[in-house]
This record gives sequence, structure tokens and C-alpha cells, in this order.
Amino acid sequence: MARRSRHHLLLLLLRYLVVALDYHKAYGFSASKDHQVVTAIEYQEAILACKYPKKTVSSRLEWKKLGRGVSFVYYQQALQGDFKDRAEMIDFSIRIKNVTRNDAGKYRCEVSAPSEQGQNLEEDTVTLEVLVAPAVPSCEVPNSALRGTVVELRCQDKEGNPAPEYTWFKNGVPLSENPKLGSQITNSSYTMNPKSGTLQFNTVSKMDSGEYSCEARNSVGHRRCPGKRMQVDDLNISGIIAAVVIVALVISVCGLGVCYAQRKGYFSKETSFQISSTQNPL
Repeated sequence: MARRSRHHLLLLLLRYLVVALDYHKAYGFSASKDHQVVTAIEYQEAILACKYPKKTVSSRLEWKKLGRGVSFVYYQQALQGDFKDRAEMIDFSIRIKNVTRNDAGKYRCEVSAPSEQGQNLEEDTVTLEVLVAPAVPSCEVPNSALRGTVVELRCQDKEGNPAPEYTWFKNGVPLSENPKLGSQITNSSYTMNPKSGTLQFNTVSKMDSGEYSCEARNSVGHRRCPGKRMQVDDLNISGIIAAVVIVALVISVCGLGVCYAQRKGYFSKETSFQISSTQNPL
């Protein structure tokens, strides 16, 4: 019984292989093994090449952009969407004249043409990477700080591709990533992270007062935020003492007022009036 079932299974597999071979002969399919990656700078041009041997009159070409949903780029011998105004066809390839960051992604060209074995289908995949220069970074610099406290300055850009690195400037002079190497910087208690864009003073001093700005830079370009001044001051001891004295005086005055009211009998008169009112209700 087991031998018969194995024999029957082998026959089914052979039939499946025969059908698959016949289908491949009737409708050929092949995909390019070399995955192309095209890199372009934003607002410049890019060519998405479709590696198909030869264009014929009977060939049918389609370009699609892959993603969550498939959208046509070239269909029925015409460019689709906004590609109509900023792209052109060169044989089977697409030349995008003005690349934007929204164009980044994976594309696939599909070419079908009749052959001696039947209809032949070939496809090729291209990935477009768009490099974008940083925008003016967002910089967070406190207006004032107390000497000896921890102060952190932040710098961030969300548009650059690849992700930019950051450099902080004090009074127009770039700060060294290693504070001990900075000849013009006397305070060596700061930590600068060029990846995250933070500049942290572990114990800020009055020497750290100045105008700070941050620059975001990648392989495409660089931008800097406007400078902002940070003033570092000592703790105002005299001001604190004056405030304590004023509060003490206010409390003393209030206490004297209460004592004076008790001596004059204001509180006792008010209490007796409340008692008489409760005993002789209207």
C-alpha cells in the first residue's frame, strides 16, 4: 500500500514538471539578476535604465513604481502623472529631468514581446536613491544659564539625505569635537555629538557666554542656523538674601497686625456676635 502511494505521488510530480515546462515554452519569463541602484541629487536628472536587449515594433513596455501600492509611470506608450512634464523616454529607459525626494524608491520595467516559443516577458528592477541637502537646522540655545549647572544645546535637521553631521560654532569659530584640542576654548567641560547635534556643558562657566550657531552638513550641501546668545551668570546671592528679608518682613507685619487685632478685641467681638446670632434666631 505504501509503495502504491509513493508511486502515485511520483507520477503527480512528473505531470507537474511537464506542465511547467510546457508553460515556460509557451510564455517565457526572465528577470534581470543585476539589481541596479541609481543615485541622483535632488533637482538634477536621473536615468532609470531598462536592460532589455533590443526594442522592436511589437514590444510592449510598462514602467511601475513599487511600494505599498503599485503605480504606473509609463503605460500604453505614455508617461503618467507628473512624469509627463519632467521626464522623457529614451528607448526603454526613463530620463527624469528634475528629480525630487518623492521620486525615491524601487521601479520595475516590464517588456513583453512575441517570440518563436510564444509570448516572452522580461523585467528589470531599479532603485532610485535621491540625495538631499540639509535645510536650515533647528537650534535650541538658552538665553541664560547659571554657572556650574548642566546646559544642553540642541541642533536638528529632518530633511538631509544622507543624515547630516553637526558642528557647533561659538562667536563664529567652530568648536572641536575634542574640547582639549580647541586652542581658543578654555573650558574643556563640554561634550559635542556630531551625529545627534547636541552640545552639552557638564559644568557651564562664565567663559562659555557667547553667540552659538550650528551647521548641518552632508555630501550634498550644508546650512547653518542664525546665531543665538547664551549668557552665563553667577548665582545672585544678594538677590536671594533680599527676597528672604522681604518675605520675613511681610510675615512680621502680618503677625503684628494679628496681635494688635486681638488686643483691641476685634476677634472676641466678632465671636460674641456670632454666638448671639445663633441663640436668638429670627
